[in-house]
Amino acid sequence: MIQYHAQGMLWENGAPVPAPADCEAAERRERTIAYQIMRAHSKASDDGVMHIKFDALVSHDITYVGIIQTARASGLKEFPIPYAMTNCHNSLCAVGGTINEDDHVFGLSAAKKYGGIYVPANQSVIHSYAREELATCGNMILGSDSHTRYGALGTMGVGEGGPELVKQLLNNTYDVKPPEVVLCYVTGAPKKGVGPHDVAIALVKATFKDGFVKNKVLEFVGPGLKNLPFDFRSGIDVMTTETTCLSSIWATDDEIKKYYEIHKRPYAYEKLEPKDGAYYDSMITIELDKVEPMIALPFHPSNAYTIREFLANADEILKGVEEEAKKKFPKAHLDLRSKVSEKGVLADQGIIAGCSGGLFDNIVEAADILKGGSTGNGYFSFSVYPTSIPTSLALTRNGKTEALLEAGAVIKPSFCGPCFGAGDVPANNGLSLRHTTRNFPNREGSKPGEGQISVVALMDSRSIAATAANGGYITAATDVEYETQHIEYEFDDSVYAKRCYNGFAHPHPEEELILGPNITDWPKMYPLTDNLLVELAAVIRDPVTTTDELIPSGETSSYRSNPLRLSEFALSRRVPEYVGRSKAVAKDEAARRAGEKPEKLVKALSAVGNADELLKNTQFGSCVFANKPGDGSAREQAASCQKVLGGFANICYEYATKRYRSNCINWGIVPFTLKEGDAFPYEDGDFVFVPGIREAIANGVEEIPAKAIKKDGTVEDLMLYVKGLTADEKTIILEGCLMNYYAAQNK
Repeated sequence: MIQYHAQGMLWENGAPVPAPADCEAAERRERTIAYQIMRAHSKASDDGVMHIKFDALVSHDITYVGIIQTARASGLKEFPIPYAMTNCHNSLCAVGGTINEDDHVFGLSAAKKYGGIYVPANQSVIHSYAREELATCGNMILGSDSHTRYGALGTMGVGEGGPELVKQLLNNTYDVKPPEVVLCYVTGAPKKGVGPHDVAIALVKATFKDGFVKNKVLEFVGPGLKNLPFDFRSGIDVMTTETTCLSSIWATDDEIKKYYEIHKRPYAYEKLEPKDGAYYDSMITIELDKVEPMIALPFHPSNAYTIREFLANADEILKGVEEEAKKKFPKAHLDLRSKVSEKGVLADQGIIAGCSGGLFDNIVEAADILKGGSTGNGYFSFSVYPTSIPTSLALTRNGKTEALLEAGAVIKPSFCGPCFGAGDVPANNGLSLRHTTRNFPNREGSKPGEGQISVVALMDSRSIAATAANGGYITAATDVEYETQHIEYEFDDSVYAKRCYNGFAHPHPEEELILGPNITDWPKMYPLTDNLLVELAAVIRDPVTTTDELIPSGETSSYRSNPLRLSEFALSRRVPEYVGRSKAVAKDEAARRAGEKPEKLVKALSAVGNADELLKNTQFGSCVFANKPGDGSAREQAASCQKVLGGFANICYEYATKRYRSNCINWGIVPFTLKEGDAFPYEDGDFVFVPGIREAIANGVEEIPAKAIKKDGTVEDLMLYVKGLTADEKTIILEGCLMNYYAAQNK
């Protein structure tokens, strides 16, 4: 149903054909929709890098305080482009007192002072508001959330860490090497009961593991598009993040024209299509008619099966999940196989929510499946979160909310919590079925370090509704009888007009920022010294390490505006010892800067040279090793928390995403890599000494000899790599972080 084709392709006469070997790929790539848009947004240069300026920015309340604080410290006067700050990640604050609402008050005061857009809590999730109010054909939007994807509406969305938004707020550029473009050729029409999440999960399964589309742009075209309503397209599009692609874009047609007309912005529509002869570096074929209802088992959206296949082999498949959980969380005991019986596999919870699940069409069809039925009075519960107030209003007016309530569903406000572990946490050993974007470890909110664990499986809203109607036994929507028909969405933006603040182009510099007691400035960070000595504070040998493991989501997000408090949670659910180890390293580094000679440093440096001399110009920090870190969220806290604790380097074979590597660079963490196949037999407490690191970074040296110093004093040669740094990235690392970089410019 979904296949990847590695060969280059040309778009000719409305169809893909294999590209000849002598094809002028670079020139013809300019004919893709993606390059037509990116070139229009890139400043001309001869350095082989795209320098992009975006049309709008979006952030939510986990990230916007830090972004504004960083930009303010770097000379921000006003927002130069529309910047929407939504409050859809407003974490439950049973442990936080007033700090959650303090952040929201800060956000509104910043919107007034700098000329921004402020969307109060529960009005809309970040990506729904961007689709409804900001997306425009041919435009580009940068968001501090990894699921910034509006390609189905003709807008290229890119999700990055907060420092990249800071650059835009200060009228600088987003710098990226020209990416490859992958043609996603869509044919056929989905079966009744098959929804966008089924297609999306199948796409992630087909592409993620082997990194086929990593840091590339997915471009969707083909005859199957005409069979997909705009909500269906957006539901697929938002999940392209989980393939690790850079961005996405779709050809636009009358269906998208209708979207903009419904949303009272007909001027935002433009027909987008590839030019004849456009070159694509590879192709994915998506045969919609062959897609079956899917389920993605923990702990990644790519761990996917058809529901039919899963039910036929549930005991064996769930055994594998239990074994993986045991390796990740030795203090917890996950028991999923007890849910398997002759009647099927019993889930504990169903949730439809967020930027992927809470769409109008998804909820309408879920209501049709449950109409006249019941979710039952057993352990299974069913909750629905419409993605915005306008969506909720439309569902109320057309009776679908009534049908869901009658069946036993609970209707909740617009909120992203079920996607990142804030609220709706199942009981211990609970299995939650969710039409949300991710099912990483702890995305449901449990705390395995305390012996409790529950897990999430991703399914489409249609099959979740079918499961709810079947008493919680997992059921594919294609296996139930129901009547449904497409209902035209009626968008009423009057609530936005009444509740949202839109001050773009009308800043009020006299306004004072309202700073709650939890909102603190960043601690002082220092430039890179001549040499670098790092101690391995966390060594993770899993195939992939997610940002949720580097800095857990959920309740920890309550401390998002307090760098020191938030850093206490770094790696807490994966390597609990990391914070203590890093703090000890930072204490020794502070002593070194004060002219003292910490015993640990003297011992390590004596193994490679004259310790007294090296202490003068050798920075000491902590380091994380992981095979492939950074899959998942764009939250820069995954890197900034390391830096706050004294982290100066990451070592890996490959960064899972560009955005995590960029986050490391922007926080002054040197992004070392190893050559594939090179051994790294070192453990926590071992050291890596990198002589001449400042000179190497400054001169663009990409192969950097280092020394590994084991705890027993053994010294071994080690080759590290820092590849592909731009001129600005070099300077940011040398200055110690992005804030220092701007401070140096403003002297």
